[in-house]
This record gives sequence, structure tokens and C-alpha cells, in this order.
Amino acid sequence: MTEFPEAPTSPASEAWRRFRRHRLAAFSLYVLATIIVLVTLGSLFWSYGINEVDFKAVMEGPTAAHPFGTDDLGRDLLARMIYGGRISIAVGFAAMLVAVGLGTLIGALAGSAPGAVDSALMRVTDLFLSLPQLPMLLLVVYLFRDPLKQWVGIELGTFLLVILVIGAFNWMTVARLVRAQFMSLREKEFVEAARALGASPLRQVLRHILPNAMGPVIVAATISVAHAIIAESSLSFLGLGFPPDIPTWGRLLFDGKDALEIAPNLALIPGSAIFIVVLAINFAGDGLRDALDPRRVM
Repeated sequence: MTEFPEAPTSPASEAWRRFRRHRLAAFSLYVLATIIVLVTLGSLFWSYGINEVDFKAVMEGPTAAHPFGTDDLGRDLLARMIYGGRISIAVGFAAMLVAVGLGTLIGALAGSAPGAVDSALMRVTDLFLSLPQLPMLLLVVYLFRDPLKQWVGIELGTFLLVILVIGAFNWMTVARLVRAQFMSLREKEFVEAARALGASPLRQVLRHILPNAMGPVIVAATISVAHAIIAESSLSFLGLGFPPDIPTWGRLLFDGKDALEIAPNLALIPGSAIFIVVLAINFAGDGLRDALDPRRVM
């Protein structure tokens, strides 16, 4: 009986097959995707507004009319969770793009530039790593919040400030990963062959080195999303994030902390949402790391 060779698979399809075998990571990705769909489309199916006040249902627990309960002004917590989830998750992904973009640029320059440039960029990276992140976040937000709000408006100004500040203090890990990958890959045979054929340094980086260095960067990007969501929640909880009328999950947690004894759902629900999203992202990142590691048998 003639055996036919298996059809070749692309690296992306092979990584997806390996990822699906990691059951916890696959389930976490499903949970994360479900939450993103709910916060994105939930307002189309839930009629309450985020600032709609019902004084007859003040501090009410979960009911059929208000599944997550209401706050001290009678506002529906589910509507506010849906709205706040969009902002918190958007901040996480936007800050991740800033951190990954900046880290990839600095890491690529350090990994492919002469020794003096590499040394200078790594010293800058070490400097940022030595800074206490949360106090620096609080200081920068406090100093630049009001000017940026006057320039582009309260909501957009706060959003831009939060993602830029969080991204600016989370690029260092990505930069170190990219630099290490570049220093390893630039000595490989396929890069030497491209160099011998006359490929310019820029083409070597963009065509041959950078695509092969993206595996660890993708894993670091997933972890950066979780860090950014926690950082935004911390800023909002401490009163230096979004203003009180914008109900991010961190702000809802801040508003609910004073009512833990009489209405614990006001703090437990947003806190649980942050916990579940961050945990799902971390588990998905763990599975992605295993799927992109060719040395690991799955």
C-alpha cells in the first residue's frame, strides 16, 4: 500500500495545533474572547445607560432587573461593567502596542548596532528597570494629566496619557528579548548567506532576523496586556486614572470599596472581572510560549 507524504503545514497552523493541545490555554483564550465579545456588543442588548439613575433601586443586590445590582445612585452595575470593560481592555491592548513597538525598536537597534550603541541603549534599559514603576506612573500622570486634558479633552486625554505612560514603563522586557534574539540570529547560516549575497543591513533585519525573533515577543506582548490592565486599574483605584464619570473596572472597584459591608457585589464583581481577564491572559500566554517553542514536544 502506497503511503502518501503528509501535506506541509505552515508555521502558524502548526503553532495553532500545538496551542490547542494546551487545554488550559485554549480554555483561557475562549474565556477571554467571550469577555471581549460581551463588553463589545453587550450594550446593544442591555438597555440601561451607564448614568441612568433609579432612586427606587439604590444599593440593590443582584435581581432579575439588575443582575449585578446597583450602586449608591441606583445606576445599573452591569451596564457600567460593560462600558468599563471596553475601556480597561482597550487600554491593555493599546499600552501593549506601545510597549512592544518601543521595545522592539530599541532591542533591534541594540542587537544590530555597534558595541557603543548597544551599551548605551542597554544602560538606558537598565535605568528604566531600576525605576519604581507605580510611583513613577503616579508622578507622570499627576504632572501631565491636566495639560493633556485641556489639549484633547478629558476622556481622550486621559486615555492617551494612561496608555503612553503604561507603555513607556513596560518596554524593557521586550527590548531585552529582541536584543538577545538578534544577537543569536545574526550569526545563523541563513543570515550569513543573505549577507554574502549582498543583502543590505536593513534587509537582513527586516526580512531575515526580525520575523524569526517575533516568537518570544508575541509571548511577552500577551503578558504586557495583563500588566497594562492591572496598571490602569491601580491608577483608577488610586484616583489618578480616568475621571469618576468614566466607569473603568478599576474605578468601579474604587467606588465599591467603601460599601463592602452592605453591598460587597460593588467591589467583588469588578475585582473578579480584572482577576479573570488577567488570569486568562497569563494562561493563554503560557500556552502560546509552549506552542512557539520548537524544543517542547506537544
